[in-house]
Amino acid sequence: MLRNKSFVKRTRKGNIVRTVKEHYLRDDISCGYESCKHSVCIGACTEAEEQGKAPVGDVHPAAPLSSSPRDSVQWGPHYLVPDTNVFVNQIDILERPIINNVIVLSTVLDELRGLSMVVYNRVRTIVRDHERRWFVFSNEHHRETFVDRAADESPNDRNDRAIRVAVKWLKTHLEGALIRPVMVTNDEDNLRRATADGVTACRMEECLGVYTEYPELLDMMGSVNITERSGADPSWEGYAEYLSPVQIQAGVKAGVLVQGTLQIAPYNYLEGSIFAAFPDGKERRILVIGREDMNRAIQGDKIAVQILPRSQWRKAPSAALVDEDEDAVPDVDTKTEATQTTPSVPDTDKTNEGRARKRARVAGGKLANGTATRAAEASDGAEGHEELGEFVKPADVEDDSLDGEPTGRVVGVIRRNWRSYCAFLDPNFAHKGAKASSAPVSVSVLAMDRRIPKIKIRTRQVDVLSGQRFVVAIDSWPKESRYPHGHFVRALGDAGDKATETEVLLLEHDVPFQPFTKNVRADLPPEGDKWLLDIDRDQVASGRRRDLRHVDVCSIDPPGCTDIDDALHAIRLPNDNFQVGVHIADVTNFVKPNTAMDKEAAHRSTTVYLVDRRIDMLPELLGTNLCSLMSNVDRLAFSCIWELDQDATIVNVTFHKSVIHSKASLTYEEAQTRIDDPSLNDSITSSIRDLNMLAKKLRKRRMDAGALTLSSPEVRFRLENDSQDPVDVEMKALKETNALVEEFMLLANTSVAAKIYEHFPDSAMLRRHPEPPAQNFDNLQHALKPLGIQLETGSSLALAQSLDRAVLASDPYFNNLLRILTTRCMMQAQYFCSGSCTPEEFRHYGLATGIYTHFTSPIRRYADVMVHRLLHASIDRDAVCGSELTDKIKMNEQCDVLNHRHRMAQQASRSSVELYTNLFFKGKTVEETGYVTQILQNGFGVLIPSYGIEGVVYTAARDAASPSVLEYEQESHALVSHDKASEIRLFQRVRVILQVDDKPVSANVSSMRRKLSLRLAEPVIAGLSIEASELEALRAAKKTKAASADEDGKIVEMVAKHPEKIQTI
Repeated sequence: MLRNKSFVKRTRKGNIVRTVKEHYLRDDISCGYESCKHSVCIGACTEAEEQGKAPVGDVHPAAPLSSSPRDSVQWGPHYLVPDTNVFVNQIDILERPIINNVIVLSTVLDELRGLSMVVYNRVRTIVRDHERRWFVFSNEHHRETFVDRAADESPNDRNDRAIRVAVKWLKTHLEGALIRPVMVTNDEDNLRRATADGVTACRMEECLGVYTEYPELLDMMGSVNITERSGADPSWEGYAEYLSPVQIQAGVKAGVLVQGTLQIAPYNYLEGSIFAAFPDGKERRILVIGREDMNRAIQGDKIAVQILPRSQWRKAPSAALVDEDEDAVPDVDTKTEATQTTPSVPDTDKTNEGRARKRARVAGGKLANGTATRAAEASDGAEGHEELGEFVKPADVEDDSLDGEPTGRVVGVIRRNWRSYCAFLDPNFAHKGAKASSAPVSVSVLAMDRRIPKIKIRTRQVDVLSGQRFVVAIDSWPKESRYPHGHFVRALGDAGDKATETEVLLLEHDVPFQPFTKNVRADLPPEGDKWLLDIDRDQVASGRRRDLRHVDVCSIDPPGCTDIDDALHAIRLPNDNFQVGVHIADVTNFVKPNTAMDKEAAHRSTTVYLVDRRIDMLPELLGTNLCSLMSNVDRLAFSCIWELDQDATIVNVTFHKSVIHSKASLTYEEAQTRIDDPSLNDSITSSIRDLNMLAKKLRKRRMDAGALTLSSPEVRFRLENDSQDPVDVEMKALKETNALVEEFMLLANTSVAAKIYEHFPDSAMLRRHPEPPAQNFDNLQHALKPLGIQLETGSSLALAQSLDRAVLASDPYFNNLLRILTTRCMMQAQYFCSGSCTPEEFRHYGLATGIYTHFTSPIRRYADVMVHRLLHASIDRDAVCGSELTDKIKMNEQCDVLNHRHRMAQQASRSSVELYTNLFFKGKTVEETGYVTQILQNGFGVLIPSYGIEGVVYTAARDAASPSVLEYEQESHALVSHDKASEIRLFQRVRVILQVDDKPVSANVSSMRRKLSLRLAEPVIAGLSIEASELEALRAAKKTKAASADEDGKIVEMVAKHPEKIQTI
């Protein structure tokens, strides 16, 4: 049956056009029941098998619904048919493996595609997993279930009716099988109409009641209205109303609002900021301080901000919050009035406004007064902006203002960035009688990410969840509620358990770590690890792949490296020039565009390296075997081959698909030994020496052009074989051969970037590093001034030269420390599509090169896979490539994913180091030398070079009655004692005591987060430094322990040499 569907839409140019589509209604659509005897359903299974869709185990893809689904007293054997809202609000529950035999109507899928692509994709993923027995019933194309929209019917009401009609038809169709379809909805009107139509329907809560063995499912119910728990502040008046989207758009256009992504400070969850574009074309930072001014915005939200009056701008640095319980924050700080122009608030002010003011003082040293007034003003909308007089317009904000750093308040959220959060129960919550009752109770949970506010959930598992890590999701944040509302998703395990904590850091950093699916593994070569080179199949015989197996190629990598991406060679030519080759694993030979493996690699985007494991981007068979350029086997590669003269200048460059046979897989140390040992003169050693000589010249040329040599503290843990517990930690040492490999990888990346941009000027995937704004260096310049050092930031060359000159004879570590802090002033390097930026914006500031990309690590970076495809298409006209190589929009979207995953992978690696650092220091008390790297309002950051870790020494006690020992002095950007006798400055050398909180894991918020604590030992500052008697006791204990260890060592040595004396010993 053929019908016409007609609708109107607006084009990009703003024109209204009518579109008519043909809509076929069929009567040969299967119901999905595996034992259905209807001829249509039998025919659907037969047709699927003829098309190659064979049964997976005992599940037929055309009819996955089981003949023995879950039975219940109320409905007997039944299938679930959720409506759209159930999928949107309860997808966390529906993803649980226990929820199977679900019918997804095409009406619902179409609605999900329009409402949330994230949920739509999650549903599609479940449907593809045939073991879950989910089935998509195409009711919109079935002659007996399609419904026309009535004249007075809204689209939503029509879709609800279509769902009811489909369920009713399924009920009739399955009547003989004695299986009942049950519609699940929380829409009261839809539920009432379903009952009237004779359709079996229930609410989600009633549906979950059937799963009595899984009581936690009820805790996972989303969109639950939660009232504030007892003891909440009754005077809480709520947050300001948001402006409407139209008002926000008008405010931004009129130049009275700015927009940007909210980033919360790592040491202070009550201080956020955005980088916003201003009318003069510059990007500036706007601070958003205090929960009231944040106005329900959360880390990562895209927000609209109004700039506050200059009197409320911040002149002092950020404060570090000592107490991690936000409800305790108002009573912490009593000192920040000294740096403000506004009057102080008496400590006796216990009103809601008084608490807001105190909280704001701790957050960043400004008073959050006028909250109610501003809320009223916000409700006037964009048309009332001109009446706000005292508020500052973006056009009036200048650099280096004497009024301090601009602050603002959130007037609307443009796009939410909510996700699932790993969390734990608020240790301050003590529920009484939880075991005696199964009724849900409202509790507060704290996210592991300190930047996220408390979340209110309802749960029946208070006793079970105490001391555990679990996942929660945010459902809403009404303006009447101090904190957002959410629901329980799933438990992870006990807090402090290494496996649990590792899963937490992977989830928190959005790292995909699930095993590769069957569909992905199906794309691997059928030969598996028996795969061998075939000169015909692999196009060696035809000449499309160059045979370089005769060349003396070697790889140089860290110890234990199994995913070897790159190998090199150097040959002296008759004209005294050099042929130099960089050979990169030809991953794209195995990962074809748009396959399941390619889509998974694009989703993962990068391999993630943790202390104890590696989360691979590609299946292990490829990453550590077939693609890995290990020695003494034939491997496919993509080669970049130059002719270089004696000065390492490029004479010419060519690119080839190739096959190589590496002669040696060396570590950096082994390669360095070959360079240094004059008795070794084999071809591989000679090649490495030539490469090293050329690399030094390449490096000098880069340095002369302005490339930066920056630094970051990196550590390596030595793990116990069985338990994988850290037993030692050391700084990573770099050798000359590290720089050798780096130089040729940089040269290959630069050469490839120029080649792909030449052939794909609008869609080449490149990497740029923007120049940092001069104000990024302000605090650093201020701290360097007393030392007589000035950083020149006009260009990368000027900065590099001033860094080279910045040396203190009294402290050899100073220059390295300065480079670490300079690194933190840099902007983030980013992948981008060449068509989205002007050529002037392509520049990589840190490398001092005009164009750059990533080509050399396709095993662990998806960006390199894309670049390989672009390069192949550039050198081979007959190469088969996907449309994504020329689609600027798709390339931009993939770049966004790559940038996000790359940033998350870096943070996950750092968190893994932090986790193992805490495990290493557990039960230990260590005294070490450190350097001050950050000045805060109530503390200072300290870097411990010997361990490569950082922490904060707090100068203010938790108790508000105790004054801060040191106060911030704006002129010197230092912390100074009241009598001016003691001070803490940036770069100052200090001695600190390192300890991990040894309290029970559920004792308090800090112990649940297992933070490493630092206490000052030297310089001695009364009231701040550790007491002399305690310090002496710690040092004495350390000496005793060292002496005991030394004695144990002597005994072991004696036993080894004289085993006959064991009895005597």
